[in-house]
Amino acid sequence: MILPGAVFGAVGPLAAFPLRLAAREVERRHAELRRGVTRRTTHVVFGRTLLAKAATARTGDGDIERRVQAEREAGRELVSENGFLRLLGLLKAPQASSLSRQSLIDQSRLSASDLDMLSLFDAFEHDGEPYSFRDLILARKYAGLIASGATWGAIARSVHRSGPVASLTAKSLNLGSQHGRPDAIYLDEGRSELDGQLLFDLGSPEDDTLEELFAEAEAAEEEGRHDEAATLYQRCMAIDSKDAIAAFNRANCLRGAGRAAEAAHDYARAIKLDPGFVEAWFNLAGLVGDEGKVASARRHLQKAIALDKAYADPVFNLARLEFDAGNLAEARRLWARYLELDAESEWARLAQKGIQFVDLHMAGERDVRA
Repeated sequence: MILPGAVFGAVGPLAAFPLRLAAREVERRHAELRRGVTRRTTHVVFGRTLLAKAATARTGDGDIERRVQAEREAGRELVSENGFLRLLGLLKAPQASSLSRQSLIDQSRLSASDLDMLSLFDAFEHDGEPYSFRDLILARKYAGLIASGATWGAIARSVHRSGPVASLTAKSLNLGSQHGRPDAIYLDEGRSELDGQLLFDLGSPEDDTLEELFAEAEAAEEEGRHDEAATLYQRCMAIDSKDAIAAFNRANCLRGAGRAAEAAHDYARAIKLDPGFVEAWFNLAGLVGDEGKVASARRHLQKAIALDKAYADPVFNLARLEFDAGNLAEARRLWARYLELDAESEWARLAQKGIQFVDLHMAGERDVRA
């Protein structure tokens, strides 16, 4: 069940259908679904298309694992693609189950990390506990494959080419048994196409184009090809003019390419589309601050802080801005607030030094007056 006010962020395009259709279903439940993750995101949906991308990437599945760890550490709830569809009522729920996560680990000898990754990419009948007896059978098969040298990613990629996951409980899985591919899993009975269980229309070719464009833009952005990424995000915005994430990402790329005026325009566009987009307020503040527009930078940082009182970065930057402007008491107050939010990082040490400097300066002024 999707609760009103929840904010879902999609990492990677969904394999089953276009994100735009899912967004409509989420909006009907008074929640939000966006591409990418922002500070407002409460749930992160991992699209299975990430698996195919990882198969050809130099770093393999490592990027997915790092992203999963980062989102989990940020306190967000991780949702598989099938789990997300079940929340929307667009995929039939599997039969009742009773096995806990720990019980599945103990009985299958599958590691906790592999179980979690395979669950997140729908290699089981259930995407989380309670698991079923069929899931236990699959977990034992997967543990055997991993013991033979397979990875969780190779298993997940293979099972989704082989028909409904639950049907694999009655089939024999083998590692590298055909075509000389040591990292692939094969069925003795041969391969079959995933037949799908969705309950609605899959959309138009335009939807597919948008998902492919956005994924291509993200890849270009990650590789530092800022101008190319900006062009791709612009094409995404031409298809979906209400996508605040695309506008924000394009602004970041334009800023990276040294095109400050265009970047400011797209940050403003992202804010217009989503007034609560705190990262856009923060980045726009940094952009105008670099141009010497102190008053505008101050207003944007104050807005970011008002929107998200636990966001430490704008607090630090506003403290530094006030310090540079000679407002030492306000700078000290803000640095003290920053330390309440972050007491361990290098920025925290700088905040401590800032407070010490202000205290010494004010003590000197009192001595002079005395």
